[in-house]
Amino acid sequence: MDAKTKKELQAKACKVRMGIIEGTYNAKSGHPGGSLSIADLLTYLYFEKMNVDPKAPEMKNRDRFVLSKGHCAPALYAVLALKGFFPEEELKSLRHIGAMLQGHPCIHINGVDMSSGSLGQGISAACGMALAGKIDSAGYKVYTVLGDGEIEEGQVWEAAMFAAHYKLDNLVAVVDNNGLQIDGPVTEVCSPEPITDKFAAFGWHVITMDAHDFDDIERAFDEAGKVSGKPVVIIQKSVKGKGVSFMENQVSWHGKAPDSSQYEQAMSELKAQLAEVEG
Repeated sequence: MDAKTKKELQAKACKVRMGIIEGTYNAKSGHPGGSLSIADLLTYLYFEKMNVDPKAPEMKNRDRFVLSKGHCAPALYAVLALKGFFPEEELKSLRHIGAMLQGHPCIHINGVDMSSGSLGQGISAACGMALAGKIDSAGYKVYTVLGDGEIEEGQVWEAAMFAAHYKLDNLVAVVDNNGLQIDGPVTEVCSPEPITDKFAAFGWHVITMDAHDFDDIERAFDEAGKVSGKPVVIIQKSVKGKGVSFMENQVSWHGKAPDSSQYEQAMSELKAQLAEVEG
């Protein structure tokens, strides 16, 4: 990746993180930790990888995206707003009664391809989209993001078996391996490890990457694009709460919104990071 592109993506990722904090602060609820850990990934997908157009959100040949870990909707909303699917001002109404942006992705929102939130179901929907693409000989790709706690759900492995059986090489799943879920470390709650070996055993092409390094993200997706005959899973090693010092690697930010002083500190840190990138 050239330096200019990387700098632009880093700046956009900072803005996405600001949008996450803005949304959860104004909602007084939500899941900032797991949203922040996928901010770089979603920035890369929407601004560098995926064929999507906010002026034509339902174009038939668009790439599809399913946020299987739907509670991290603040990240998806922030990137969609930055991309231009709806005004960024909408982020301040997150989870408000009657607002467009609710706590989990809803298909009526411009840019959202699938309602999600019940863990384990998003990847199944993504498999269906990918199979439809194969049947129709369509050229689109389907991307889905799961949490590492989410893959404790049995339905995930049914979908994994299905995707391999039907050779869904137009499907790329990303497991956000930040190591924490609502009840604590995933290895203590109900360990899904070894994640790479399990997906490989189910017939997937497995790639690992650093979730916060755009060079490594591009390497991983370049490799994914060369795979044929089987689905791809990327296991991204990430930091829950990435970008906000007091949220990083803290399980408590799975379902907790910042108060006013925490909001100010978080936004100050992110603005400083943005200034450093743009400077």
